[in-house]
Amino acid sequence: MRLRHRLGSWFRRLPVVTRLVLAVAVTMSLVLTGAAGLVYWRVETALDQQLNDDLTTYQRSLDQAVRAGTKLPPGPSGSLQQVLDGQGSVLRSSDALRHELLLTAAELDAVAHGATVRRDVGSLLPITSDTLRLQARRVTAARQTRIVVAAVRRGHRDEALRELLAQLAIASGLTLIAASYVGYRTARAALRPVERYRTAAATLADGAQNTRLDVPADHDDEITRLGHTLNHMLDRLDASAERQRRFVADASHELRTPLTLIRAELDVALHRPRSAGELTDTLRSVDTEVQRLIDLSNALLDLEELGSAGHTTALPVRLADLLDTAVAAHRRTAERAGRVLIVDAARVTVDVDARWLRPAVGNLVDNALRHGRGAVHVTAAVEDGRLRLRVTDDGPGFAPDFLPRAFHRFARADASRASEGSGLGLAFVQAVATAHGGTAHAENTGQGATVTLVLPC
Repeated sequence: MRLRHRLGSWFRRLPVVTRLVLAVAVTMSLVLTGAAGLVYWRVETALDQQLNDDLTTYQRSLDQAVRAGTKLPPGPSGSLQQVLDGQGSVLRSSDALRHELLLTAAELDAVAHGATVRRDVGSLLPITSDTLRLQARRVTAARQTRIVVAAVRRGHRDEALRELLAQLAIASGLTLIAASYVGYRTARAALRPVERYRTAAATLADGAQNTRLDVPADHDDEITRLGHTLNHMLDRLDASAERQRRFVADASHELRTPLTLIRAELDVALHRPRSAGELTDTLRSVDTEVQRLIDLSNALLDLEELGSAGHTTALPVRLADLLDTAVAAHRRTAERAGRVLIVDAARVTVDVDARWLRPAVGNLVDNALRHGRGAVHVTAAVEDGRLRLRVTDDGPGFAPDFLPRAFHRFARADASRASEGSGLGLAFVQAVATAHGGTAHAENTGQGATVTLVLPC
């Protein structure tokens, strides 16, 4: 078990190409060994069958001669013959044998009791001389027991098998070398794109920007799909890095003004003794800027969360209830301004992410109350499986030069940073629409401004 574990650990530490070549070599070795064994067995069986047929025919002729008491007939080239009595004494024998017994004592005993003995003398490997296949049977002649031994040379059969073994070894070796080479070249070719991907990834690790893997467009295999997946991952990483850079840039750019104002207010307050009323005004100003910082930070964090998540969780919600909740916080503001807030929503259930859509509608209503005039209309209906939501007002509308950049971060119709709002409201609305797989559009209707959201539901 420990040796197996060590071999497994050693194998896993090898390069992938080496492991593949070893796997191919081992598999091909097993296949070639099995095929060679089958071929050898079939040829050996055929040769043995022919040799046994010759031996049996020779044995019969000897048996007949012994029974008839005639001269023993000659056999195949190089064959031998021997006739023994019941006690194992040699009665007749080939000149090459003289009085040398071909059978052992045990074999003599077995044949004397009626068994037929067949065995080989000499081995295939290593090469030996005088290789034979003999067969012995008991024969009754003139009421006397005789043991007849017939033997034929195995030289041609053994030579053919040795030649076959040599040819099979050479053919298997060459086939194994060729298969290993083809496996090596195939593995290298298959893994070459992976090495290119690794090299490109190394350049990314060294700080290269906007690098993408060179993936062929006319292939559709596992390596190609891996390349597309890695490129998609690099796109996501670049987008994430870009969001982080934008977040840091936006935060540092937009937070500087309120922080500077807070510092200025505090410096003035500490410059000389102030009355209680002056200190109260200073604290109120600082509180305003702090609230502005909080709103700005929350807006930036919401945008970052939407951008990084890249998707929403759509759940069934009643459309009318969602809009009523979204505008509830703004009704008192509208009443104080003497304006009307009208909600006209279809009585249907839609699949949207209320967590994000609710504040998006609130931002649109807040913008309409802050920058528009007259009544604010919030209408929503479902057409062809898509939710079409509009917020309109009766104000002057968007400035023509502002419309193309209305959904940009920190875009304001009033370029002064002292104006109300962070410039992130419409950017947040577009982020919500994009996360839902929809669109956001701003336009002037001639009687005011309209912002339209179209979302799948």
